[in-house]
Amino acid sequence: MKTILLIIMSLSVLNHTSLAQSQDEKEVAAAVESLRKAMIDASESSLKDLTSDALSYGHSSGMVEDKAGFIGRLLSGESDFKTITLSDQTIKINNNVAIVRHRLVAETSDNGKPGNPNLSVLLVWQKDKGKWKLVARQAVKNQ
Repeated sequence: MKTILLIIMSLSVLNHTSLAQSQDEKEVAAAVESLRKAMIDASESSLKDLTSDALSYGHSSGMVEDKAGFIGRLLSGESDFKTITLSDQTIKINNNVAIVRHRLVAETSDNGKPGNPNLSVLLVWQKDKGKWKLVARQAVKNQ
């Protein structure tokens, strides 16, 4: 009886541990949320702080931008997010690299033209001097 109880308790602890989010995962989730808000607000300082100088930002259209291009389009209104809703997010940590996948649904007004992108997004974050920085992003349109 004691053996069965010990096995049940061990499985319960293992299950709880696997469901718990690590500190790195919490930090990455917070960075993703900060990026979401910074893209809506077109906050230059936040966008610069959250992105790596080596950023490769891929759009669902196939266009790829560097850090300056990504931030410049948001600041100019060429890319203008009114709302961004993220769902179905997963985060996988491997040493100092985080791979994030989620669904993005937004309301945009790019150059004054309304839009409603519905995308699947892959983000690659790297921990640099204790901070998570976006290194790469690629989006594809959902059907």
